[in-house]
Amino acid sequence: MNSKKLTSKERVLKSINHEEPDRVPIDLGGTIMTGIMAHALDRLRKYLGLSSKPVKVYEVFQMLGEVEMDIVERFEVDVLPVEPPVQFFGLRRENYKEWGLWDKTAVLMPDKFNVEVDKDGNWLLHTGGDPGKPVEAKMPKNGYYFDMPSVSEYSQDFIPPLLEDIRKENHISTQELEYMAERAENLVKSTDKALVLNQWGKIGISGVGSVENFLVLLYSDKNYVRDLFKIRTETAIKNLEKIKRYLKNNIDIIALEGADYAGQDRGFFSPEIFEEIFFPYLEIQNKWIHSNTDWKTFQHCCGSIVNLLPLIVKTGLDILNPVQVSAAGMDEKWLKKTFGSDITFWGGGVDTQKTLPFGSAEEVTEEVRKRIKTFAPGGGFVFNTIHNIQQGTPPENIVAAFDTARKFGIYPIK
Repeated sequence: MNSKKLTSKERVLKSINHEEPDRVPIDLGGTIMTGIMAHALDRLRKYLGLSSKPVKVYEVFQMLGEVEMDIVERFEVDVLPVEPPVQFFGLRRENYKEWGLWDKTAVLMPDKFNVEVDKDGNWLLHTGGDPGKPVEAKMPKNGYYFDMPSVSEYSQDFIPPLLEDIRKENHISTQELEYMAERAENLVKSTDKALVLNQWGKIGISGVGSVENFLVLLYSDKNYVRDLFKIRTETAIKNLEKIKRYLKNNIDIIALEGADYAGQDRGFFSPEIFEEIFFPYLEIQNKWIHSNTDWKTFQHCCGSIVNLLPLIVKTGLDILNPVQVSAAGMDEKWLKKTFGSDITFWGGGVDTQKTLPFGSAEEVTEEVRKRIKTFAPGGGFVFNTIHNIQQGTPPENIVAAFDTARKFGIYPIK
């Protein structure tokens, strides 16, 4: 048995290096894909008897709540986020104000958050909360998330942006770098946690338009997409150089990409297309990071990516999230046996579509124990749910999941 108690940072890095730490590392809220919706977090806080205050919505698109240090301490969470000042919709994370969700749950929203209510009662969110700017997102009446509006609703037919315009975009500003550097430095001084920098859109190879728009473009104009990814990668390397200069070794993990390559039953494109169009640029970024920093690379990709995984691993990626074992072909034992020595599985701990929201606490406990038994041996595993914890999830099930991970994640795994 590993008798030495590690710091959170040591625990996470040891596991990513495929060594067995003292226990399985735990993440709750370390990224915008491993968090919890504000409604569920509000109910969890009340269930645990923690201080009564509105939950801060720090990511408006998915309505994610900020996991504060009392929750971090309660579940012995090992990971904290380093976020940019603006993530989506031009809304800066500052000067929070009181707001109410559809069910009147009290939350705090960025001060520029304002919505227009249309004739059907939907919330329309304009860029930066400015009614003079275009509608960028819509939350259906009584809904949980903001959705990107369809092309036909609020904009004209999709026209891919000019590549020269793309070349001018997505550069990280000094203001952003200073904001993140201060956050990281403060966390390094005040905690022992592993820190994840989320910079999707500024690094990685994100597409253009909606998912549907981009997939049509991928099949109809490969040359455009190839040139787009080349430009995105050139910008990403410049941004990575700046991030290294400002944040130094104050971060441990950097999130490269958050695009999905598959649905729950199949991939969106073939391995051949991935290898031709995506692979070269993801490999360039992974290689730069590993050659120039000590950071570990993290990529989020939902769905049935079983046919793409050999190539994803080959890009040099360190960490895969959310490990959607409920998707077609994503058998947990096969994943661990085939790729467990090459990549860290971050997630996969319990199903957020079925078991966690609709099962009993006993069923949650059983599933978490099963996943730990599969993924934890030999390291290469960070416990988290399969994607964000959804609105309406019973707080007793959330407690069961994370308490079970803490109790049964002690090495050696029994």
